[in-house]
Amino acid sequence: MNELNTYVEKQAHLLEVYANKRLTIYKMKITHGFRLFAEQNALLAQGRTKPGNKVTNARDGQSIYNYGLAIDICLITPDGKKAVWDTKADFDKGGKSDWMEVVEEAKKLGFAWGEIGKVSMMHRILK
Repeated sequence: MNELNTYVEKQAHLLEVYANKRLTIYKMKITHGFRLFAEQNALLAQGRTKPGNKVTNARDGQSIYNYGLAIDICLITPDGKKAVWDTKADFDKGGKSDWMEVVEEAKKLGFAWGEIGKVSMMHRILK
């Protein structure tokens, strides 16, 4: 998470602690944070001039990732080997999807959930 805004980094670490305390089977992991301008442009090219699905409409300098103000997360299988972005699965059978349990913890810490299409549902933006 190098180059994250100091406050965002602190809140992101707290999110990992609180979300993983709440989840009983799968765990939450932060996958991305700060993004270089070149990385942003590579993502913008995806689904346009490069293979893959479109995942962003933001160019370099237009994304809050370029300023260290956002993080991406995923759920991790119990063996720690596979990332999961299923927003509906209730792996621990607690009556609410594990993803939404993480969203609740994120909101308590000042993050907003910015569901953008199917690819970046793990998007968290600090308000």
